[in-house]
Amino acid sequence: MFRGITNLNLDAKGRMAMPTRYRDLILERCDGRLVVTIDTDERCLLIYPMPDWELIEGQINAMANVNPRARRFQRLLVGYATETDMDTNGRLLLTTPLRQYAGLDKRTVLIGQGKKLELWDEENWNIRRDTWLEETTLGGEDLPPELATLSL
Repeated sequence: MFRGITNLNLDAKGRMAMPTRYRDLILERCDGRLVVTIDTDERCLLIYPMPDWELIEGQINAMANVNPRARRFQRLLVGYATETDMDTNGRLLLTTPLRQYAGLDKRTVLIGQGKKLELWDEENWNIRRDTWLEETTLGGEDLPPELATLSL
């Protein structure tokens, strides 16, 4: 499971160093083979271990592509999906189209989300995080029923 938040820098070639705490898990789970794609709701990237991505990709490809919304979703998620291997220094190379989509330059934030990781531009993350915190604090959105019974 990926959890936690880490501030990272991209190097001039568009590489990010995977935090040490995730490296062994990634090597064990998928021998360093990952898939990076875009999030269709937010301007960030999603990073999956290859076995987890293959399950998701199978579900996406099983959707009826005669539905225009499903087809757009397939085009974006699968179209941007890029295989990458973690190198011996624990780095991932992010392609230019992926970096451009998420607005990644140098300063980034990596967020553990269970079976996947999200990679955000640091400034964009801070803006979205503050907005979500304000909405939650002010009660601007109704919480899903599942959260109403959650005891923290």
